[in-house]
Amino acid sequence: MLDTYRHKGMRKKLVDSIRRKGIKDERVLEALNTIPRHLFLDSSFLEYAYEDKPFPIGSGQTISQPYTVAFQSELLQVGPGMKVLEIGTGSGYQACVLAEIGARVFSVERQKKLYLKTKEFLKKMGYHIRLFYGDGGKGVPAFAPYDRILITAAAPEIPETLVEQLKTGGLLVAPLGKGGVQTMVRMKKENDGQLSMEEFGAFRFVPMLQNKAND
Repeated sequence: MLDTYRHKGMRKKLVDSIRRKGIKDERVLEALNTIPRHLFLDSSFLEYAYEDKPFPIGSGQTISQPYTVAFQSELLQVGPGMKVLEIGTGSGYQACVLAEIGARVFSVERQKKLYLKTKEFLKKMGYHIRLFYGDGGKGVPAFAPYDRILITAAAPEIPETLVEQLKTGGLLVAPLGKGGVQTMVRMKKENDGQLSMEEFGAFRFVPMLQNKAND
């Protein structure tokens, strides 16, 4: 679990490049500067860990591009102590960013192998993130309602179950759409229970897996 001066220098360069791309939330940038991304990747990718690119992490999933992680985190507008439900734990990198900026993170992963690997890894990293194995589309009703919900995979639509688990006035961020390109959206749950929506440009995500969880 080494984090050398060289890694820290590479991380600072990465964060500077993300700032130049338009990310303004200093708490998000500081989280990216703090978290050793190279530890979330297979050793064969170590030399590339601080490039602003996604990389495969097994089970057909990827660790998102750092800019995308920062972009979604900034859109969420997380305040200290807020309950955030993340759909798609993956490597755990995004969950750690949210935890670093003060969120209480509840995260769901439907790939059993990835869930077990990430759960063990996050314990070693010292992050107190509640991980759940199952269908992300069903959320985690036991801890609802949530101040924020983040979907980290392409969603053809927003499951009604997740809308129900979002607090009134809460925000949901997701890459929405079918096909190879999605639109990043931020939805707010209004007083009447309906969602208002803002759009923030095109992104590419792996598809959100639905129905039963995979072993």
